[in-house]
Formats: sequence, C-alpha cells, structure tokens
Amino acid sequence: MKLSIDIPTSLKDISLSQYKRYLNVNKNNEDDRFLNAKMIEIFCDVNLNDVLRMKLSDTQDVIKILSKLFNDKPKLIHKFKLNKIEYGFHPQLDDLTLGEYIDLDTYISDWDNIEKAMNVLYRPITASLKNKYTIDEYKVDQEANLLNMPMDAVMSSIFFLWNLGLDLSRTMTNSLEENHTQALTEYLSLQENGVGINQFMDSLTEILQNLKVSLN
Repeated sequence: MKLSIDIPTSLKDISLSQYKRYLNVNKNNEDDRFLNAKMIEIFCDVNLNDVLRMKLSDTQDVIKILSKLFNDKPKLIHKFKLNKIEYGFHPQLDDLTLGEYIDLDTYISDWDNIEKAMNVLYRPITASLKNKYTIDEYKVDQEANLLNMPMDAVMSSIFFLWNLGLDLSRTMTNSLEENHTQALTEYLSLQENGVGINQFMDSLTEILQNLKVSLN
C-alpha cells in the first residue's frame, strides 16, 4: 500500500498532548506490535487502519526515527509560539512564589497533569528587548493552553531542571566538604523549610527514565 505520511524530524514536531495520548495507550497495553502501530498513528497523525496496511519494513523504519527523537537531550528552549502567542521560559526561577514552587514540584513528575508544571515554567511573553523578556503573571487556570506545546520545550525544561539540581547538589556538597559554615546553614535551612532538593531530583530522574523506557 502506498501511503504518504509526515514523520516528525524533531521533538518540536510532537505536541505534549500527543505524547500524553501515547503514554495512556502504553499504560494499558503490553503488545509491542500494537504500541508501535499506535506510535505511528499518534505521532504521524495517521489513521490506525492505514498504519496496519503499511509494509512491516516501513513501519520499523518509522519507529526507529521516532524512538531516536526521544534519546536526544535538547538544549533549553527559551521561547516558542503556540496559537500565535509567544511563550517564554521563566527568566528568574529564583523569584518563584511558594505557590508556583508547590505546583511545579507537585506536577513535574505527574504526566497526567504535567501541563500544570509547564504552566509554571512557560508563560506568555509580555515585553521583550533583544534577549531579555518578561512573562505574564502565574495563572493557575491556564494549563490547558499548553497541552499542544512542543515536546522539545517540555523535555528541554525537564533536563534543565535536572541539571540545575545536579549543579546545586554538587555546589552544596563541595561547600559542606570544605566546612563552609554559611553553606551548611543554607543547606540545613533548605531541608528544614521543605524545599526538598533531593526529592525533586528523584522526581526528575524518574521522569527522564520513563520518557526513555516508554518509547523502547
């Protein structure tokens, strides 16, 4: 059967909603052949019946291309456009409010609601000058707007937070080893106030593992 399909060439071509659809299928099925067919259906936007009529060798080639996309480690996507609105990654994470942090920490490891975490990280840009920009205030009821955001932004922000956590952990560890009193005080303060760096790192690590495992 001759079938013309558009195969994503980067994570930018796959939306968060598509990936969530695939995850839901993955949760309830263990048949690799069916999952591969659904992967092509969802990510290439093709009718499942048409996928089942494709040559086996062609489907295998498509699966290899799609799987490889999720093995890449994209650099942080600072901006993207969605529905004619330009979104920007939070330029000052140090300025997160307690409510924003709680939502980010709660939903960053919950793929059923991860758009709520993305709603904390990415907001409509309100003003920009060269590489500088400001973003809209946090609105808890806007997460649905990000369901169709590109997966390169989703994954890159996860990797960024993961690496940021690693760097912070290394810095604190090195400072503690050097017996820096101020660093020790800050470290204890973080633990006492429930910021939960280690717990947050565990959540991000689990997310990255799930991303890779679910597509292999």
